Amino acid sequence: MSRPTLAAISPVDGRYANQTNALSDFYSEYALFKYRVRIEVEYLIILCDQGLQGIGALSEEEVYKLRGLYMDFTLQDAEQIKKIERTDNNDVKAVEYFVKSQKKKLGRHDILEFVHFGLTSQDINNTAVPLSMKEAQDEVILPLLMDVVTELESCVKQWNAVSMLARTHGQPASPTRLGKELYVFVERLKTQIAHLKNMPFSAKFGGATGNFNAHNVAYPNHDWVSFSNTFVNDVLGLERSQTTTQIEHYDNIAGQFDTWKRINSILIDLARDIWTYVSMDYFKQKLKEGEVGSSAMPHKVNPIDFENAEGNLGFANAMFEHLAAKLPISRLQRDLTDSTVLRNVGMPYAHTLIALKSIKKGLGKLILNEAQIAADLDSHWEVCAEAIQTILRREGYEKPYEALKGLTRGNAAVTKESLSEFIDTLTVSDQVKSELKAITPHNYTGITEKKKKKTS
Repeated sequence: MSRPTLAAISPVDGRYANQTNALSDFYSEYALFKYRVRIEVEYLIILCDQGLQGIGALSEEEVYKLRGLYMDFTLQDAEQIKKIERTDNNDVKAVEYFVKSQKKKLGRHDILEFVHFGLTSQDINNTAVPLSMKEAQDEVILPLLMDVVTELESCVKQWNAVSMLARTHGQPASPTRLGKELYVFVERLKTQIAHLKNMPFSAKFGGATGNFNAHNVAYPNHDWVSFSNTFVNDVLGLERSQTTTQIEHYDNIAGQFDTWKRINSILIDLARDIWTYVSMDYFKQKLKEGEVGSSAMPHKVNPIDFENAEGNLGFANAMFEHLAAKLPISRLQRDLTDSTVLRNVGMPYAHTLIALKSIKKGLGKLILNEAQIAADLDSHWEVCAEAIQTILRREGYEKPYEALKGLTRGNAAVTKESLSEFIDTLTVSDQVKSELKAITPHNYTGITEKKKKKTS
């Protein structure tokens, strides 16, 4: 009997089990067994098609039945492999024995010993793991990330024209637009997603030490390099590393982890910015009926989605960092440390998945408090100083920066009226004065999307 989620050690399999269960098909031990069976089966199918001595060709029906071993793979099958492992103490060899036991049902005793022919454990692991990573990314994680990007783009479209006080070093700065500030994250994420899609999922396939020793001694006239390239690249959809030790060197997989670190860092930046806007009352948050904000203060609605995301993204990045730093390093032709840490490869993706769901949920709950945003702008007319001094530079005015500095620094608040009075003291034409007085914190927001389109 499986233990209840309340007894789980990790919140990934406990508190957040419902949110992460989509990854079980890729990163659980059951999934690892299933992917290993898939590799063994597909390898045997293509091997039987080579016309090698002692290996009879497979019929279409036999190929169909063979593929059923992984396509119809069940938890009971996984338990059977686990039972075999308890005897031989090797989980990859247990998969080989499982596949062989199923072959007997097909009546093809002549090909039994060609299961796992010439292979070492890492030929299976270093294809099964990147294949599971690729399919998990394509089917689960990347689509959710794209959903977050789409949600952000919707916010951009909705709030593109909303003027907002910017803050640099936490201090009031030249105004900006809310939509543009959110689009910064859209562009950053899309750039890293492009990097992610261009990063290959590399795999090792070359026998005990990467030289096809066993393959070559049995069939020295066969082109095993071309065979393996076809198998890994075309059949599995991965990219075979041409020169390896017993294991994949993991450089490209480390690149995957590093790219996800950058994506997650961008998402942390986003979560913190939205959190800050909520704290500034720029956003209110929707609550479903019966939901509690603060347990002690009824008026509070805490930005928990973005806090949850930040925490989970931090965990994810710590694990991505270790995986990226550890995996490319192995003593001589191989040690066991890669296998040890690879068993945890699903964890950072699980924490990333939780965070993505939280961000998507949080973005969907935001309610713009335009009155507060406008009030903040109206309280900081000093931010127009940059605009005024820049126009004065254009007009050849002597020391415009210094003139504005005296006005805008100090304890006295700069208001619309005081700024207008200051402009009246300037020795410029009435036309320029009118130009200066037309500048407000609400319209001093730079190039808009409409202007960009006209000039492009």
